[in-house]
Amino acid sequence: MAASGDMLMATRGSNADGEEKTYVALQIAKEWTNWSLKKAKVVAHYGFIPLIVFVAMNSDPKHNLFQLLSPV
Repeated sequence: MAASGDMLMATRGSNADGEEKTYVALQIAKEWTNWSLKKAKVVAHYGFIPLIVFVAMNSDPKHNLFQLLSPV
C-alpha cells in the first residue's frame, strides 16, 4: 500500500511542476502579446495618415501636397 501512495505523490508532484511551467509559459505569452499589440496600436495610430499621403502622392493622377491636405 505504501508503494502505491508514494507513486501517487510522485505523480502529483511532477504534474504540479508541469502545471507551474505551463502557467509561467502562458503568462510570458500573455505579456508578449500585450506588449506587441500595444506597439502595433501606436504604429497604426501614427502611421496611418502618412501612409495615405504616401500612397496618394504615388497615385496615377499626380497631386501636390496642398491638394491632398486641403478639404476642398
